[in-house]
Amino acid sequence: LTVVLTGDGAAAGSYGYTNSGYSVYEEENDRLTESLRTKVSAIKSLSIEIGTEVKNQNKMLSEIENDFDSTGGLLGATMGRLRTLSRGSQTKLLCYMMLFSLFVFFVIYWIIKLR
Repeated sequence: LTVVLTGDGAAAGSYGYTNSGYSVYEEENDRLTESLRTKVSAIKSLSIEIGTEVKNQNKMLSEIENDFDSTGGLLGATMGRLRTLSRGSQTKLLCYMMLFSLFVFFVIYWIIKLR
């Protein structure tokens, strides 16, 4: 078996590439590059999903804000009616209704307590 060596001691057919360790580094670099590519792809898809979720959450918050605004308007109108009612001659009627409500509440509470 005869092996022809180049000037640096490597076999003539390999051009000194495999013996010098460069192919090991290249393989390691390729492996690390592929690993990095996989991780970047995962992070990209995760960031896209986060962006979609943020858009959905913003949409829901906007809808909730609109609901609160409409509820606030309804509550404001109701409070205005209560003020008008309390200023009028129906104050006695309102007091009687509140006392009756308290009486009913205590009767129901008493019935539940006896059970």
